[in-house]
Order: sequence, then structure tokens, then C-alpha cells
Amino acid sequence: MSGDIHSCIFCRIVRGEIPSRKVYEDEHILAFHDINPASPVHFLMVPKRHLVNLLDADLSHQALLGHLFGSVGKLARQEGLGDGFRVIVNNGKSGGQEVYHLHVHVRGSPGGAVRETVAE
Repeated sequence: MSGDIHSCIFCRIVRGEIPSRKVYEDEHILAFHDINPASPVHFLMVPKRHLVNLLDADLSHQALLGHLFGSVGKLARQEGLGDGFRVIVNNGKSGGQEVYHLHVHVRGSPGGAVRETVAE
């Protein structure tokens, strides 16, 4: 649950210290499959720059957040979710955030509805 960039698990994945099944990577974001998927398709998108959550975001993060959210549809279609998907961003303890590095869950079932397996 650390927000420290040296111990943050998502920072370590971005740096290549922990392996992941990559969906996409560019200079600003990394997308990878969730290790404990709650839907048939479940991947995470993280900014490479450490940002704890949307509570810490401000207008200086506008370009980064625009790039992150602007890439969701393309990656969802790439992963077979052209009929629709869910986007979930948990923020802070009361918002259910477990890893304190901003991340977007993209979830769905190719050709079908999202099957819930965990409470949000």
C-alpha cells in the first residue's frame, strides 16, 4: 500500500523489475493484464510517472490523464471489448484503492456483459 516510488509495485513493473503480461506500452503509460482478473478480460493501465491517485491530480496532469484515458478505447478494442467494457478507478482508502499508484481497471467479456466476481 506504499506510495513510495522505490517500493511501489506498479513503479517496479514500469521499471521492469517485476514481470507483467503487457497489453501496451509507450513513453507515458503501461497497460498489463491483471494477475487476479475479475472478468474474462481485465487489464490495468498506469501512468509511468508515479501519481498516487486522482485526489493528488491537478491541471498539471491534464496531458498525462488525457493520454491515459484517451488510450482506453483503443486498448479495449484490441483486447476484444469492442461491444463495451467497464472502467474503474479506485481512489483512496475509502474508495477501495489497494495500490497507491493511479491505475485504471478495464474489464469486460468479449461479446457479452461484464461478469462480476468481486465487489467494487
